[in-house]
Amino acid sequence: MELQFGAEVEDFRDEVRTWLAEHLVGEFAEHRGVGGPTDGEAWEVRLAWDRELSAGGWLGLGWPREYGGRGLGLLEEIVFEYEYARSGAPYRATGNALDLLGPMLIAMGSEEQKQRFIPRILAVEELWGQGFSEPGAGSDLASVRTRAELDGDEWVLNGQKVWTTFGMQADWLYVLCRTDPDSTRHKGLSMLLVPTDQPGVEIRPIRSLAGQDEFTEVFFTDARTRADLVVGDVGQGWRTAMGTLGIERGATLLPAQLAYEREMDALLELARERGALTDPMHRRSLLDAWMSVRIMRTTNLRTVAELLQGRTPGAQATTAKLYASTNHQRMGHLAMQIEGAAGQIVADGYGLDVRQRSLLISLAETIYGGASEVQRNIIGEKVLGLPRDPKPL
Repeated sequence: MELQFGAEVEDFRDEVRTWLAEHLVGEFAEHRGVGGPTDGEAWEVRLAWDRELSAGGWLGLGWPREYGGRGLGLLEEIVFEYEYARSGAPYRATGNALDLLGPMLIAMGSEEQKQRFIPRILAVEELWGQGFSEPGAGSDLASVRTRAELDGDEWVLNGQKVWTTFGMQADWLYVLCRTDPDSTRHKGLSMLLVPTDQPGVEIRPIRSLAGQDEFTEVFFTDARTRADLVVGDVGQGWRTAMGTLGIERGATLLPAQLAYEREMDALLELARERGALTDPMHRRSLLDAWMSVRIMRTTNLRTVAELLQGRTPGAQATTAKLYASTNHQRMGHLAMQIEGAAGQIVADGYGLDVRQRSLLISLAETIYGGASEVQRNIIGEKVLGLPRDPKPL
């Protein structure tokens, strides 16, 4: 996948390529492509790489200069992320803070919060986790039950969060809480910033199907945080949370596309090695997979073009997550079918090969970031204009 972004960013593109070529060496080069948004492999190496990026001024490219960013535009961000993905650099360990918390603070945080937290995020001095999902309140965040009560100049938190990615490494959590005990659903929620190094916060790892413990569950028992560490207004946490989840990540669309295309190329190579191209059923499935990746490419390029033009992305952006996650799983199942019995063998110590791990990790893609059932409801109601599902009797 090779793209041209125009003469106005050619110098910047050359700068990115030169820096990556000079710094992606040694241990970093040995870990090309390692990790992912829910993959904690080689954590310390990735953390060291993030600090290398920070020293080079490559974190927070679009963030305001007064907080340590470079104040660049979306086009430069897209070029950087694309070249970063093409180089095979390790997946950034600080993605949660860079992709979600930082933009949320810039858009909705107080000036004191921006001055306090953003420079430390960019310097990779503090790591963050997200406290949104709960048992019984996964994709339905309006059902959050973790509560926070004001006690003098501090909030006191009690409750439980689950599926907190990289929670074991987090120094802080941004937590959606119910601060009005008499409220229901979307009302009475607040977004609090909570330090993890205190007696009232217990973080337990959850082992995933892929044999990793990057997910955690978090228990708050009279945990405390300062009264002024509320992002946005008290009681308006739903608006803050939706603003966080709605932050446009146009810069990451092309790297994700590049990953799908590389995986498709590897699948075709596997099919050639195993003689699967002579099987009519496998050949048809491979063609379907190849077409799905091309559809994703067209969708992502269209969305990026709309963002660069300052337009709100069209309906294709709403359907993209559902389409990509379901088709990625189909690609994984197809790879296992072509591998045959070898795909069912796991080495001692739960050692998975690349295709096995990809399939198992992809099973979560139809859950996190908006479950497929929720995505279908959104598409039906917001895109197709269908009536809402009736409430059960």
